Amino acid sequence: MAGRVWGCERRDSPPSEHERDSMEVVRGADVTMVSLTFFRNGEALMDYRLRAGHTSIGRADSCDVALPGDAVSRSHCLVIGRGARWELVDRSRHGTWMDGQRVERRMLESGDVFTVGEFEVHFREGGRTFPPTAEPEPDRTHELLVGADDAVLVQKAVLVVIEGPDQGNRLELEAARVSVGGAGSMVVLDDASLVARHCWLRVARGRVMVEPGAGSTRLDGHRVRTITPLFPGEVVVLGATHFKVELGQIAEEPLSGRFGEMRAENLAMKRLFGVLRRVSGHHYPVLVVGESGTGKELVARGIHEHSPRAERRFIAVNCGAIPASLFESELFGYEKGAFTGADRKKDGVFHDADGGTLFLDEVGELPEDAQAKLLRVLETGEVRRVGGTEVRHPDVRIVAATNRDLTKAVAAGLFREDLFFRLAVLSVEVPPLRERTEDIPLLARSLCARLHPDAAVSSEAVDVLTRHTWPGNVRELRNVLTRAYVLGGPAIQVGSLSFHQLPGATEPEPPVQRNFVDNAERAYIAQVLRRHGDNRSAAARELGMARSTLLYKLRKYGFA
Repeated sequence: MAGRVWGCERRDSPPSEHERDSMEVVRGADVTMVSLTFFRNGEALMDYRLRAGHTSIGRADSCDVALPGDAVSRSHCLVIGRGARWELVDRSRHGTWMDGQRVERRMLESGDVFTVGEFEVHFREGGRTFPPTAEPEPDRTHELLVGADDAVLVQKAVLVVIEGPDQGNRLELEAARVSVGGAGSMVVLDDASLVARHCWLRVARGRVMVEPGAGSTRLDGHRVRTITPLFPGEVVVLGATHFKVELGQIAEEPLSGRFGEMRAENLAMKRLFGVLRRVSGHHYPVLVVGESGTGKELVARGIHEHSPRAERRFIAVNCGAIPASLFESELFGYEKGAFTGADRKKDGVFHDADGGTLFLDEVGELPEDAQAKLLRVLETGEVRRVGGTEVRHPDVRIVAATNRDLTKAVAAGLFREDLFFRLAVLSVEVPPLRERTEDIPLLARSLCARLHPDAAVSSEAVDVLTRHTWPGNVRELRNVLTRAYVLGGPAIQVGSLSFHQLPGATEPEPPVQRNFVDNAERAYIAQVLRRHGDNRSAAARELGMARSTLLYKLRKYGFA
């Protein structure tokens, strides 16, 4: 695993270890297992695979691992992964013990054992390796993704033969660079005068260009000798073949029962997984909205693992845990001497994520100053270290997540409207577990398999689980099953199930209405258009979208 970057601004000392716990870095390539094995009375109960970042252990269902027992505090301890380093942090009144001594903070090494209540916990590195959970989707930069709600609306380029042996044929261009010509080309035409790779067509975000190849290619009566834009209606001549390229919009409704580590039977979730698989092949920002415990980070990891960036880094940043004074240096890095304690140059996470994916969790918690700094990078693509002058342009895909209603935050002036629309180029909502109860049997089987090979839930227990409201969503389900397994053994019956009232749990708010978001987007587009004197190209640049996408939205919202 790659190391992480820490820095500070307007401070007299480097950040503390506790302040550094907001960030994690993993690679998309095979990952060596780091795990906790839980024992009670000398008997191994279960293994828990660790990921970089925080893993919370305690009695509460809001913890990552919920353990029963009066000697276990609600939030007992944390295991924190930072690069290749792992640390145990006690947060309990009962104490976390190691080698017969109570510990507050301690670095962990493979083979270390610590005690939580009546449980012995063994920390282990090494052993099995885990490949990415999914095969990457093909790179789809040749398409223009216009919208992705319940269905996916894409703009594709189609080669239309208007004269020659293939007259009337319509051939979809399925890559960013496509060879056209005789046998041996990606698009083969039945024209004996053509050679393999006679010419090339390039497609990028709805723009088409023709590139010379092994044969003679003519456009507007002139031979093509360099990469040349191909505008609507222009005719390309290859031998006896004349063709043009049309751009058409196609609506798709993909369905999938799995995405990354996630599984579903529910139709809404299958639609969501299909949309997520489809958008993974693009490089647009994605905003993931959903209640706590619904699996927003699993969605972000799935987007990365299904994308062409899967072999590069996935970096997760908890925006809610970064002090405002540290935000700029953690995201953009710092130069040697930029502040007291900065004894060497450090990259920020935008540098580290170059070519990969940057996950901004709890993005709705960013303070106003940090929002402005993030917006500047998203608008310009420029990253400059604190105290430095060198400008870099890392290639980073942004996936952001929040459990807040950002449209309300925008209306209240708590979140920048322009940043919201930069992040929500594609927006998906993960439904709460109470709205997809048909997934509970599948999830219960999957979660039990992770606890122990023999763990299983009776049909009567499944009936009880499906009637619960699940304020803590899938995280709560996992912990209810864990507690039942630890207390009652691998055959989980109704009597083993117990549910805790989550602190601060309230009646959930209704989901954000789509027309509310549409109205906000319509008003924002109108504002940007007015600012640019109705110049649509300039407005599209400020909005961060292709001009054709803007034109689609103008039609959608009824602009004249």
